Amino acid sequence: MKQLIECVPNFSEGRDMSVIKQITNVIETVEGVKLLDVDPGAATNRTVVTFVGTPDEVIDAAFLAIKKASEMIDMSKHHGEHPRFGATDVCPLVPISGITMEETVKYAHKLAERVGNELGIPVYCYEFAASEEKRRNLAYCRAGEYEGLKEKLTDPKMKPDYGTAEFNEFVKKSGATAISARNFLVAYNVNLNTTSTRRANAIAFDVRENGRAKKENGKIVKDEKGNTVRIPGTLKKVKAIGWFIEEYGIAQISMNLTDITVTSVHKAYEEVKKSAEKRGVRVSGSELVGLIPLNAMLDAGKYYLKMQQRSTGIADSEIIKIAVKSLGLDELKPFIPEERIIEYVMEDKNSKPLIHMNLKDFADLTGSEFPAPGGGSISAYMGALGAALGTMVANLSSHKRGWDERWEEFSDWADKGATYYKALVNMVDEDTNAFNKIMEAFRLPKKNDTEKAARHQAIQEATKNAINVPFKIMELAYGSMEVMKAMAEFGLQASVSDAGVGVLAAKAAVHGAFMNVKINMGDLEDKEFAAEKLKAGNEILEKATALEKEIVAMVEEKIS
Repeated sequence: MKQLIECVPNFSEGRDMSVIKQITNVIETVEGVKLLDVDPGAATNRTVVTFVGTPDEVIDAAFLAIKKASEMIDMSKHHGEHPRFGATDVCPLVPISGITMEETVKYAHKLAERVGNELGIPVYCYEFAASEEKRRNLAYCRAGEYEGLKEKLTDPKMKPDYGTAEFNEFVKKSGATAISARNFLVAYNVNLNTTSTRRANAIAFDVRENGRAKKENGKIVKDEKGNTVRIPGTLKKVKAIGWFIEEYGIAQISMNLTDITVTSVHKAYEEVKKSAEKRGVRVSGSELVGLIPLNAMLDAGKYYLKMQQRSTGIADSEIIKIAVKSLGLDELKPFIPEERIIEYVMEDKNSKPLIHMNLKDFADLTGSEFPAPGGGSISAYMGALGAALGTMVANLSSHKRGWDERWEEFSDWADKGATYYKALVNMVDEDTNAFNKIMEAFRLPKKNDTEKAARHQAIQEATKNAINVPFKIMELAYGSMEVMKAMAEFGLQASVSDAGVGVLAAKAAVHGAFMNVKINMGDLEDKEFAAEKLKAGNEILEKATALEKEIVAMVEEKIS
């Protein structure tokens, strides 16, 4: 799997877009890096930039951006609502795919060392890259902000991990930078129907993990070591403050959800709502800063669908729509999923051209003189349509009047069907890509023995892949038939014929894909591999044929 790292630097400029443009321009000069999002805030005077790429290229782009920011931004003149201590205030690296956190930490230190040595900027490493436990906390590293930096650099305990400890003329202008490796962080703000920063902060103290200082008789309580005793908030892995945003004319709870597997976006939103209501304040909506993973949006949408006792086995686009409306993510400005959900922003539509076609174009291309898409892709698409029909019957069943107590049962079936559907849709392009890889292998040079050997090996590997892909289609299409069987047995009887058509399509997908498995075995030298696939494929086809016969008989009996 290709190694990908996300980088989310926060620059202390959110008003002069010409400055931000010069910074993002240098990021885009690095090949192998994709700029995903630029999110400026006038009130905070801060811009969150998100880009992704292969590790070394991300490090190069981050270094160039930090360098340009130090040239363009003068921290001695900076003012904004958000805590900050440098032109590039923070620069976290986030593992996305094919790379561990431990490996990402090494890249974080590589970047920090380069920034410190080559630019002379004081660098503090936090989160997973921290050199000591205290420094894991960004707030500890940034304590005193820019205004306290001169004094901080004189304290031996606060010596930077890299770079100078002198508050020279360059540092006076650039400030310091915090670099980290961390899990995916969601920056999330909840809007309030108040202008009171005091009320907003009270709510923030209620929910954030660090809570608030304990007081007795108006005085802060200290423990035996002199540390402030704190009353923890209700949400784990959440940092929060309250502030007034002049740009919108409202107060907000500004949160960093540092581990959304512990505290999700919707859980944070609901907890803020609960605290606000106790204080006579109403939550009116929310906003995301930067990007969010697809699963976080799907989890939120499904949470609210379940609250409505509605099926969650529907299209992702509909689930996201429910999430956006339930969280009020479009209150302050439009929420465009293609621009805010990281997987959608990163998606290369050129790598999956078939599933982005309309029906007629796909059929026209299939009927053309080109060899792909062929039987494998069509088998995958038939399987996807079969799974979609089974899912449809489950969704209709969950809404049937009089079956209200069974909505969750049918929702589970719809979820299962939707999972098969999505996987089979993806296989439409996978099969064509597998064919193209064989063609690419045959086009490799063969001028000498070394090239001939490499070409031969590439052809064999591509052939195995061209067998594995339709075999996977077989497995998925056969697996989806359990949904059609369940719906034929006890789903909405007015739609039982749809379950029947679904199982016919699924069985055709199994048989068609197996034909592609077998035809691709002709030139394969690994006969043991071929024999195993042939045996397993025959077993799947035999079971699918028997199951199709059983379900069709059931449907025919009910409709006649």
